[in-house]
Amino acid sequence: MRYGQFHRDGALRGPGVPGYGEGRARRRGVLAGLALAGCGALLAAGCSPPGGERAGPGGSPPGSPPAGAASPGASGPADASGPPAKGSVTVSGEVAKDLESPWGVAPLPGGDLLVASRDKGTVSRVRTDTGAVTQIGRVPGVAPGGEGGLLGLALSPDFASDRMVYAYFTTESDNRIARMRYDEQRPAGQQLGAPDTVLRGIPKGLIHNGGRIAFGPDRMLYAGTGETGNTALAQDRKSLGGKILRMTPDGRPAQGNPEAGSLVYSYGHRNVQGLAWDKDKRLWASEFGQRTWDELNLVEPGGNYGWPEAEGKAGKAGFRDPVAVWKTDEASPSGIAWAEGSLWMAGLKGERLWRIPLKGAAAAAEPEAFLQGKYGRLRTVVPLEGDQLLLVTSETDGRGSPEPGDDRILKLTVR
Repeated sequence: MRYGQFHRDGALRGPGVPGYGEGRARRRGVLAGLALAGCGALLAAGCSPPGGERAGPGGSPPGSPPAGAASPGASGPADASGPPAKGSVTVSGEVAKDLESPWGVAPLPGGDLLVASRDKGTVSRVRTDTGAVTQIGRVPGVAPGGEGGLLGLALSPDFASDRMVYAYFTTESDNRIARMRYDEQRPAGQQLGAPDTVLRGIPKGLIHNGGRIAFGPDRMLYAGTGETGNTALAQDRKSLGGKILRMTPDGRPAQGNPEAGSLVYSYGHRNVQGLAWDKDKRLWASEFGQRTWDELNLVEPGGNYGWPEAEGKAGKAGFRDPVAVWKTDEASPSGIAWAEGSLWMAGLKGERLWRIPLKGAAAAAEPEAFLQGKYGRLRTVVPLEGDQLLLVTSETDGRGSPEPGDDRILKLTVR
């Protein structure tokens, strides 16, 4: 891209842009500190002040919470049943580096990772003990371009027996979901079997392709999709664009969906790239706003989340308001994960990791920002055991300012 060009989920970056180079210098210092201290503890906290943008038509009305604000009445210290109001993040190690356009990540039994390259259309295995990266296969039919390509990955709930890897990807005609058998006995680079298409016909575009997939506690497959820049798709219940979809592992509408025979679980979304369940099996989704408010939503079956008629906390009848909102230059959220009583949300343009402590279905305290500007754009958060997370950077996606070693997977300890 041309330096200084603005992208919605990117950043205004480049020579002559205020702040250019400052984040890069900070990141070099952080990585040097990791090497010298043997992946010693790093702690970065603090939220940026709210941006100066005004809400446009359909946006949050005057008096709405500031950027990063929790639901009305949900702020303040959490009680004994919830997480602490203030948390912490420690970067405890670098799992892998020199990755190209990483997007989806699927942890394997035993601790290694499968990582998708959006632009190369390949899946690689990362050894978490050594950081070695080995390509296991290429997904045929991937047509990268703009925000499309090989996006989300998920393992079958029965992976131990069926060895199936699910992938969400962009083709020349659509976005689709396919599954492939991972056979470690085959030659290196040829260990993914032929794709079995589970779902086709999700609208595609240069922007807003969604792409996150995950199996829920109910063993059903969920997919976050985008409206491709065609805003009308989000409210069209017959379209698969601008939705959260719920399906069986074979791609059929799941029993109990709001409308029998339909894959649509919720609608009125602009571009969903984060899906996560909390300890009580509630589904949460992160979503890109347009120019004013990015959103964290508690997803209810059949819920209408407002786009394009509402952005942020609009308070309009028939639409569900988000639990928390951010100015778009502070978030541009992609992946989310639940750990230690909080949701952790990766920011692309915002270049920070957000912590949203939860008390039931509400935010228990104000969101906190960590790692601001230290690693650039952040794409994916993966929960491990207990207080451990993986964080994937996104500096090589054409919208960052990559340095030697980018992109990276970092291991975090969180509270």
